[in-house]
Amino acid sequence: MCDRFVLAIDCGTQSIRALLFDEKGNLTEKGKVEFEPYFSNNPGWAEQDANLYWDSLCRACNILREKKPKEFEKIIGITLTTMRDTVVNVDENGNALRPAILWLDQRMAKCEKPMAFYENLAFSAIGMRSAVEISRRKGKANWIIENQRDIWEKTYKYLMISGYLTFKLTGKMIDSVGCQIGHIPFDYKNLSWPKSPLSYRWHMFGVDINRLPDIVNPGEILGYVTREASVLTGIKEGTVMIASASDKGCETLGCGCIDTESACISFGTTATVQTTSDKYIEPISFMPSYPAAIPNKFNPEIQVYRGYWMISWFKKEFAAREMIEAKEKGVSPESLLNERLNEIPPGSQGLVLQPYWSPGLKMPKAKGAMIGFGDVHTRAHIYRAIIEGINYALLDGIEKIEKKSGSKIKQIMVCGGGSQSDAICQITADMMGRPVLKGQTYEMSGLGAAINGFVGLKIYKNYDEAVKNMVHYGKIFEPDENNMKIYKELYNRVYKKIYPKLKEIYDEIQKITMYPEIW
Repeated sequence: MCDRFVLAIDCGTQSIRALLFDEKGNLTEKGKVEFEPYFSNNPGWAEQDANLYWDSLCRACNILREKKPKEFEKIIGITLTTMRDTVVNVDENGNALRPAILWLDQRMAKCEKPMAFYENLAFSAIGMRSAVEISRRKGKANWIIENQRDIWEKTYKYLMISGYLTFKLTGKMIDSVGCQIGHIPFDYKNLSWPKSPLSYRWHMFGVDINRLPDIVNPGEILGYVTREASVLTGIKEGTVMIASASDKGCETLGCGCIDTESACISFGTTATVQTTSDKYIEPISFMPSYPAAIPNKFNPEIQVYRGYWMISWFKKEFAAREMIEAKEKGVSPESLLNERLNEIPPGSQGLVLQPYWSPGLKMPKAKGAMIGFGDVHTRAHIYRAIIEGINYALLDGIEKIEKKSGSKIKQIMVCGGGSQSDAICQITADMMGRPVLKGQTYEMSGLGAAINGFVGLKIYKNYDEAVKNMVHYGKIFEPDENNMKIYKELYNRVYKKIYPKLKEIYDEIQKITMYPEIW
């Protein structure tokens, strides 16, 4: 019987979960509160009342306490992991001055005042001026400065949602290095705020050092639960709060991916592939590695933005029949769709998808594409082609990471919604040509945060020891040799040629329609 628990709080786009983990990595119980992901007062905006996150956190903790009162009393520390690039402006008392702006928000600042001449010259020389300007215009602080100057002048601290919730729990405006991922002036290579006042990052994102919180490494102490927070959450006053990291970083740690010979694939709204590296590398030139959940380490990452969002899109637009059938059977539409994956052969009978539904900074004019349609293709083919297309993009990312790290990735760990499907896991193993390991819990980001807690509390002496004791795998999927050959041919002879062949056409589409808007 375990008598020591860490409470890992996981704040996502659509829910907050209070997760109770023991020192063997077992999820004892959870309290979950769901909410609408955002409200939008204008097209492309995505905002949420910051107090909703705090109120939901309190409710989730109390739900958990009601379910497991004895175990809840044995909590020895708490940790927090949250979505990335979601910010809150607060005054000196920590009150939110406006709704939080989420990572999904698409508004753009005008940024009419140019960056310094020497900065523009330097970015032009390396072919990054357009990408930098797009990133600058996406900076939420820049938009607030331009459009809500009174809010900005009242802003005492500009916090990630992790920093805001940490303040609500501890009364301290402090955050983890591992959570500083977004349109902020963070120096990813040195894992700190820029030391020089002349750094281009200050000019690029418009936030001065005085408006940013103190930051500590994952595994270090952030503070202690206040009396007020204790009354609202049920957590004992004085319980220590240990720094963790972002949701993706915690997923990677929770999967047991702690070196460059393993990769963690997250099948989330944004699909990602990450490794954990001792050195700072850029899988795509001038695009940073992010701070890992392990201190002084990095997560080289490739994103497929709107990755598994495509599944939601497909359900809405094409899967009405499955949604009706699922309701009648009392199962999820995804479970029916995933059953039909096995009805379609590898390669979807020549239907190939390029998943650039939302273009990246390095390819701002790119669009999504499906090629190879024939009269044999059904909705099930399209569904499988979406899964395969996302995996092709992730495989391309793996190759980029391997090239920059100089290390061969030997195994894949998976997490996120898609990982719950054995069919998707097997397709992934076949396409990647590597074993795919599925963890013992769906709550991988929470498990990673709990590992931070147990190491920070000195229950384990280091992260290697913690992972060995806390990370376990439910299933291992080995690649099928015949399927591997088909995917390898399609990847090298078809998929990798789609973007180069269509790039000029994407340019023409953008010029004619002015979509997507670019700088």
